[in-house]
Amino acid sequence: MSMDDLLARIALCIEFGKIDRDSPYPVELRGEDGADELTRQALDEGIPPARLLDEGFVVGMDRVGRKFAERRIFVPQMLMAAKAMSTAMAHLKPHFASGSVRRKGTFVIGTVTGDLHDIGKNLVAMMVEGTGWEVVDLGVDVGSERFAEEVTKRDGRLAVGLSAMLTTTMLSMRDIVADLRARFQDLPILVGGAPVNDDFRSEIGADFYSRDPQGAAEYLAGLASA
Repeated sequence: MSMDDLLARIALCIEFGKIDRDSPYPVELRGEDGADELTRQALDEGIPPARLLDEGFVVGMDRVGRKFAERRIFVPQMLMAAKAMSTAMAHLKPHFASGSVRRKGTFVIGTVTGDLHDIGKNLVAMMVEGTGWEVVDLGVDVGSERFAEEVTKRDGRLAVGLSAMLTTTMLSMRDIVADLRARFQDLPILVGGAPVNDDFRSEIGADFYSRDPQGAAEYLAGLASA
């Protein structure tokens, strides 16, 4: 298998959630190597980790994000793809740690104070990590002090994502955006969640709103290339 074919195969495995050889899903790839084995093979054969990230992981997750945004797949398929990506990403972690592969930036994400919902947040975190950003997931019920603490100790390109799934916690989102904006004037702030829309984003002074994970990933990709 050529390098190009190997990278295309990794992207395919991520797209369809083929985690490893033992994974029964999807049925048409049953018994074949998955993202785990193929990523290890690619590194063993000398494919540069940065190329593996850009031409394998990013391509696969971009397809997944577009399908999800177009309602051609749903949360279960998205989670399978994310599992395949995260399993393969484990092979790249040493290269990020050594500095041989550079992260595109750091994305700090959490569900706001008073809100314990995390599925949407988790999907965004998985999608963004698959595009080469370091993701710091603060979990749920996160207040402005916790966001600020994490931003303060980070260097380089930074962005923050706030999620709210309840109408009542939109007020928390408003307060957190105001506090972060007062402390970090140039910090890109992304917001999302079922009750949120772009009018609310504009009203509270956040920088970007998306109704799906793909939009957030594309916005951050634009920041990284600016």
